[in-house]
Amino acid sequence: MCNKKYLYRVVYLDNCMKRIIVLIFAVVCTGLCLFPTVSAHVPYLEYRDSTVEKPFQVRRSITQSIAVYSWLETDWVNPSTDIDVYSFTIKDQPLRIFIEAIVPVCDGFYANFTPWFALVGPGLPPPNQTVPFEIPQGYGVIVKQDVPPGSPREEFYEPFGGKSYYQGPRFDETLYTWGTYYVYYWEKVGIMLQC
Repeated sequence: MCNKKYLYRVVYLDNCMKRIIVLIFAVVCTGLCLFPTVSAHVPYLEYRDSTVEKPFQVRRSITQSIAVYSWLETDWVNPSTDIDVYSFTIKDQPLRIFIEAIVPVCDGFYANFTPWFALVGPGLPPPNQTVPFEIPQGYGVIVKQDVPPGSPREEFYEPFGGKSYYQGPRFDETLYTWGTYYVYYWEKVGIMLQC
């Protein structure tokens, strides 16, 4: 069940800021490395938009799992043009990186919100499809797409937060090339409001 106070807060922000914010729970889990130091997620709430110009930077060790609570702005009619960007650096050893995007179920309110993400960095393959952002010179990209809106989606219950989520796209691989990596989240298709 959704936290009704939170849903009212979203409506309140809509009325005060004259915009509709779609809340997504973007989990950027960069733990699971060679050293077992991960014990729990470190939560972050997006207080400013994480953009190409000012990405959210994972400043501490990426061996600690983090969960970023974020949103993409939309007018509920046209596809969102908002892109959230995160960055992290691999310095001295190969690391297993786990990234995913999950969306709260909230009585089906976000059923047609199906965000995509792309991992961009050194040593990754060249893009095999068009992306809504520029890829830095010398970098490659791996795009992870969600299901089309209206398609069946796996749901799961997260016992620590007491909420259900739609499972979104995942990345779970070891990266061997040192350098700075970026994760871009965006909405590929428009959200259709269901009444």
